[in-house]
Amino acid sequence: MRKTIKLAYIGGGSKQWARVFMGDLALCGDLDGEIALYDIDVPAAQRNADIGARIAADPAARAQFRYTVCENLDDALRGADFVVISILPGTFKEMRSDVHAPEKYGIYQPVGDTAGPGGVLRAMRTLPLYEGFAAAIRDVCPNAWVINFTNPMSACTRVLYDVFPGIKAFGCCHEVFHAQEFLACVLKETRGVQASRRDIYTDACGVNHFTWITEARWRDVDLLALLPEFAARFYEEGYYEKDGGADRFAFRTDTFAYGNKVKLDLYRRYSALGAAGDRHLVEFLPAAWYAKDPQAVKGWLYGLTTVDFREAQQAALVAETIEMAAGRKPFVLKRSDEEAVDLLRALLGLTAPRVTNVNLPNQGQMPQLPRGSVVETNCVFAHGMVKPVVSRPLPAAVAALVRRCNDNIDTTCEGVRERDLGKLFAAFVNQPLCGALGLDDARALFREMCYNTRACLDPYYDLDGYFGG
Repeated sequence: MRKTIKLAYIGGGSKQWARVFMGDLALCGDLDGEIALYDIDVPAAQRNADIGARIAADPAARAQFRYTVCENLDDALRGADFVVISILPGTFKEMRSDVHAPEKYGIYQPVGDTAGPGGVLRAMRTLPLYEGFAAAIRDVCPNAWVINFTNPMSACTRVLYDVFPGIKAFGCCHEVFHAQEFLACVLKETRGVQASRRDIYTDACGVNHFTWITEARWRDVDLLALLPEFAARFYEEGYYEKDGGADRFAFRTDTFAYGNKVKLDLYRRYSALGAAGDRHLVEFLPAAWYAKDPQAVKGWLYGLTTVDFREAQQAALVAETIEMAAGRKPFVLKRSDEEAVDLLRALLGLTAPRVTNVNLPNQGQMPQLPRGSVVETNCVFAHGMVKPVVSRPLPAAVAALVRRCNDNIDTTCEGVRERDLGKLFAAFVNQPLCGALGLDDARALFREMCYNTRACLDPYYDLDGYFGG
């Protein structure tokens, strides 16, 4: 069976993820149709359209997708069966403030896009855009499936449902995949068994980037029970899981890598495994635990990703995209380990039902958090449906940590919806990374970060009225 679809891509000028997605689509022998790329950076979207045409012409391509560029969002959405949203809100100027302004107060954020002070400011400029996306989907393609990849994942997904309760949206994140890869390494090092992460079952729940694994199995092997043995060998020196641990010390040179020392320390304390990478986990916890200062960060075997590095990386990706669009650099067509296309095909009834972790409003799948909050748990994907799976309960101490972070997300969403800077400050000051700040310093930092990024905030918030000019 072959199906023809239209997919609208909001953020279609993506410098990296779009290429991965286009490559995976091209290898589907049961799909074809149109990909409508929409981006405020129209030339970037056009370059991806050019790359898409070259991918379609590749002899290895099994699907034939036509790529179009739309300068109007409604045009992109009209007739869409699927909508993908993957945007970078603001510029590196705003990101620089998100990540680095708190450092003068002793707050160090390795990522700064989900939790901590940077996460709140990013939400303040991102969620109003999502209000517009949700309204447009409601009005133009209300029956489309919507796949969100943008951070802060939980808050973005919640806003989609707040504006359009009937939306069919879910948030995808690959952090749990990395934890499964880590568990595959645990199995290899302790039992000598080579397994793919897709062979490993995990029961995970929490909020995005602060999700916890309470059960993990390969066949009849309890993988969590192997962690003490693994930690006895690798806790101090670290072990990065990419490519089966082929370069397990990559965290010494790669700013995105980590040694899983934080993850193992948390497991020792709580008997549950943090499912995100260490760089994300530490941002949901008190700074004194794992992020007291750069020296402490180094001791916990992860890095602080600077905005200077991100700017240089972006420039390299843009240059590479230009070369690919012009045909001067080939696009190597290969299947990625991402699951978005697999889920799309399951929803179309082209595959057997599939179980994986995604972000959805809580309908009872995570009883320890309020209904309506966006939680990350396993869900079953089948023809025309996504059904959450009720998760195992978290240990009480872990549930308390997650509940605080979830309440901050919900308060942030309320503050944005009501354009209430007082509520947003309440979410800001209650971030675990801000726990050592006095109220005066917290207010000063919030004010500084708001004014640093006011070009993105002024259309939505009365900064001068709240702060007194």
